[in-house]
Amino acid sequence: MGLFNKLMGNASEVSSEKLNEKYGRLLIEGETIELGFKLLRDTFMFTNKRLILIDVQGLTGSKVEYKSLPYKSISRLSLETAGTFDLDAELKIYISSENIPSVSKKFNKSIDVYEVQKYLASKIM
Repeated sequence: MGLFNKLMGNASEVSSEKLNEKYGRLLIEGETIELGFKLLRDTFMFTNKRLILIDVQGLTGSKVEYKSLPYKSISRLSLETAGTFDLDAELKIYISSENIPSVSKKFNKSIDVYEVQKYLASKIM
């Protein structure tokens, strides 16, 4: 089921230690990675200060976009839970007064999306 979830774009959790080894140079002084997830090639992580999205682009993956979203910029979020036939849950994040979500991430059933939502809500409220 792991490969199927990755092909469908579902996120799986990655340890903070592994993320820190690979992306520690993105962090500012006093910033720590608290929670992170990996998609097929992309990664997103929650630090104590912001949300960092890592988008690997192109066939070779040599081009990478790093997007930083301070928690104060996130105005609202939406959670859609997994159903009987829909195997994934989706978290949508809105920046400022945008009408469409700036970030939309799918999670497989192995991730407690309620905890992810609770974590993010504690950062933005």
